Amino acid sequence: MVSPHGEGYDVAFDYGDRTGYEPISDTDRKEFHEQGFLLLRNVLTEDHRAALEAAVDRVYAEEKAKGNTTKDGTLHLLGFLDRDELFGDLLTHPIAFPYMWGLAGWNIYTHHNHLDVTPPALEPEKPYWGWHQDGYRQNSDPETMDPNLPRPMFSLKVAYVLSDLSETGRGATKVIPGSHLWNSLPRPADTTVHNPDPEGTVEITANPGDAFIFDRRQWHSRSTNLSTITRKMLFVGYTYRWIRPLDELHIDKDGEWWANRTPVQRQLCGEGTHTANYWGINWDGYIDDEIPLRKELKERGLLDRSVPWLR
Repeated sequence: MVSPHGEGYDVAFDYGDRTGYEPISDTDRKEFHEQGFLLLRNVLTEDHRAALEAAVDRVYAEEKAKGNTTKDGTLHLLGFLDRDELFGDLLTHPIAFPYMWGLAGWNIYTHHNHLDVTPPALEPEKPYWGWHQDGYRQNSDPETMDPNLPRPMFSLKVAYVLSDLSETGRGATKVIPGSHLWNSLPRPADTTVHNPDPEGTVEITANPGDAFIFDRRQWHSRSTNLSTITRKMLFVGYTYRWIRPLDELHIDKDGEWWANRTPVQRQLCGEGTHTANYWGINWDGYIDDEIPLRKELKERGLLDRSVPWLR
């Protein structure tokens, strides 16, 4: 059943009057720009979280049967959104989505998304250095010769926490707050031995149903799951429509999943009327007011010329 808000949500998941179009606060925007990430509490209702976990468990069983997990049972599945109706609806989640358009604007889509299941490690933690920024060539191609000038954000992710990561040692993501403004991070000379995490490291401990948002430039690392709890996460990345996709979505455009997507969700899956449309214009050079997310924000009075990406 589609909600009265028109965003594809089953009314069983009660988010009150939240529509996904409530502007974020200046405080949250300031913290994100300064720290490079935001931890959001109680983003998923418990019945929604449980339903998502059941969907993850189903997909995990399917992938394991195909031999697509590692020997310890870890799964890192790219382009997962069309594997369940619930996953598609995450694109416009009523609490998380305002942070996507509020921090990146209306000319966005999902270029990269992954489903992660990390069982307890089978053996003690081995030495590794997993610190990195997302984006691959985005960390080189647009860089200036000035090492003190941060690269552009280009993309951000929202990570939905489905399992109990409230204590350290459960495989949670580690970040260095504020490091999104650094173009480099010193790497130990010898990574075959255990090295301490960089100064300022924070392991994002979170409860089931929480979520966190991070700038792709944020220096972050995986961690080993040394607990008895299986870590289950859903990551949805958003970038500008003029950037090519990183993951390939194999969407059946004649199927029920696509038929159930709203115009905004279809934009977020990469739909566009023509090549110029991805750049936020019409062929005549004017802003295209029919781009679904821009149209929605305009009708709700949420465009803001004081925010460049919301013009």
